[in-house]
Amino acid sequence: MGRMRKLLIPGVDKTLLVRDAIKTMPDLTRRRFISGGASLGALTLLTGCDVTDSFSAEEMLKQVSKFNDGVQALIFNPNAMAPTFPESAITKPFPFNGYYDVDDAPEIDGKSWKLEVRGLVDNKKSWALDELYQLPQVKQVTRHICVEGWSAIGSWTGVPLRDFLKLIGADTRAKYVWFQCADRDGYNSPLDMPSALHAQTQMSFKFADEILPRAYGFPMRIRVPTKLGFKSPKYVISMEVTNDYKGGFWEDQGYNSFSGS
Repeated sequence: MGRMRKLLIPGVDKTLLVRDAIKTMPDLTRRRFISGGASLGALTLLTGCDVTDSFSAEEMLKQVSKFNDGVQALIFNPNAMAPTFPESAITKPFPFNGYYDVDDAPEIDGKSWKLEVRGLVDNKKSWALDELYQLPQVKQVTRHICVEGWSAIGSWTGVPLRDFLKLIGADTRAKYVWFQCADRDGYNSPLDMPSALHAQTQMSFKFADEILPRAYGFPMRIRVPTKLGFKSPKYVISMEVTNDYKGGFWEDQGYNSFSGS
């Protein structure tokens, strides 16, 4: 058995490097990284950076500071649930969130709207809103966490996305489910398949037991309680199961695509 090579890192304090990396991680990633054994070896494994000098140490921190997708995907536990709350905890009024004013939110005719299904699925039929309403639905009271630092608790009712993917014969070995929305500027967002199959990820049709209001994404939004709020796209008009990373509105501006909360 050969001897293990000892890492020599001129000018780099390994303890401080790990500490600085932990500081830049989002809360969920930080907790899981610490519980899994926070070490330089773990950082090297998760980021793929072999730290041999101060330059490569800086590159490692750059990856972590961007909430590296690979780090979060490796740490992601598909069985871990986002917290749920009693209805008494619901935030009232629940805030509108968007990069435009609520008066500029899309106005969609639910009678003519159809959800287009594309990509690696057996059944590519489009779904009318009344057809989707007839599918079994569940309610969840979960927290929406905005990347801007605020959060709010809301009640959402809809179809578990994993149930719908099964219904349409989606290839769940694919990497992504990609959503196109009716927002101006062609809003779109990718969702990694493990998160799409998470038990709490939902195609939401109601808010607070009422038909989804325009402000919150009528006729359908995707709710992903295990991720930051911008990963829960509103006004969805199509979904595509794909192995191609197609980017996203915020992702193309530098936001991390995984964005676990």
